[in-house]
Amino acid sequence: MADTGCVVVVGGTSGLGLEIARHYAGRGRDVVVTGRDPDHAAKVAAELGPVTKGIGFDLTRPAGIAAALAEIGPVDHLVLAAIARDENTVAGYDVAASLHLVTLKLVGYLEVVHALLGRLSRDGSIVVFGGLAKDRPYPGSVTVSTVNGGVLGMINVLATELAPIRVNAIHPGIVGDSPYWAAKPPVVLDAVRARTPTGRLVTMADIVHAVVFLLENRSVNAANLAVDGGTLLR
Repeated sequence: MADTGCVVVVGGTSGLGLEIARHYAGRGRDVVVTGRDPDHAAKVAAELGPVTKGIGFDLTRPAGIAAALAEIGPVDHLVLAAIARDENTVAGYDVAASLHLVTLKLVGYLEVVHALLGRLSRDGSIVVFGGLAKDRPYPGSVTVSTVNGGVLGMINVLATELAPIRVNAIHPGIVGDSPYWAAKPPVVLDAVRARTPTGRLVTMADIVHAVVFLLENRSVNAANLAVDGGTLLR
């Protein structure tokens, strides 16, 4: 496939999204990073390189997404990596927090695809970030587990409706060197490492490598890739 369009990374101003954007910017690709704050998105884009563009919009306010993306395109690859941390239980259910996360991933993600659909290359691809909470719930994950389960249905319907555009999902394990997990007490990460068959934690480089594979391998479609070192085996 010839590289004729840009790479759009929604949630590309920090964390894993930023590392994916950095990878493609380093390869000389036109990259668009998005975040909630347009000024911060522009600052990050400038740091990534002269052909990177930053734009701001809020996935939890989907009515404004199409206008924010109006000047973007054509698009070869789309990565939906924006996340929100949520701790919610059935017993102490926080409706507002739950609506925030559900709207961000299950409505906002889809509105981005809808807004860009006419500019996505027929040879292009989409990667959606889910998470292993869909398989391994934990206290406080009722909304996270539910939403990440919804990602399974999302990629199946998108891969069907958007064919031949490919749509895949990545479900990372605990990424030990990401800003969120690196700030945790070492004992927490040591416990995860001890029950991981590979004997090591997932790294941000591992996630970038996996996302690039899902985006660029032209025969991988409607796949849910767990990148966790095999923790689901235990």
